[in-house]
Amino acid sequence: MNPKTTQIFVYGSLKRGHDLHFLLNDQIYLGPATTQPKYRLFDLGEYPGLVEVDSLGQTGNSICGELYSVDLRKLDELDAAEEVAHFLYERRQIKLQPPHEGVHVQAWFYLRSVRNKEDCGNEWQ
Repeated sequence: MNPKTTQIFVYGSLKRGHDLHFLLNDQIYLGPATTQPKYRLFDLGEYPGLVEVDSLGQTGNSICGELYSVDLRKLDELDAAEEVAHFLYERRQIKLQPPHEGVHVQAWFYLRSVRNKEDCGNEWQ
C-alpha cells in the first residue's frame, strides 16, 4: 500500500449508488468486503450506524460493505461528511474477514444511542 493512502470500509451512504458516494469517485475501489461478526448495523433513517457489539452486550453480524484505497488528504473531507467534529461518528480500525483479515482498515462508528433503532441485519439498503 502507498504510504500516502489508507484503506476504508464503507457500509452506508458512501457506498456506490448512495448519496455520498460522489466523495469517493476519485478514489480506488478495491471490491466488496465483510467484517468479522463483531458489529451491528442500525437504520437511522437516511443513513445507517455501525456499532461494536462489545458496547451493546449483544451478538454481532458480519456487515457487508465496500473497501477503498483513499488518499490521506481525503480523510478530512470524509470525516466532515460523517460529522466526526460533531461527535456523530468516529473513524477507527475495523476487523474484516478474509481475504482482508489483518489488513489495517478504518471505518466510521456511530457514537450515539441506537436504542429503539431498527437493526439492518448485515447490510443497509
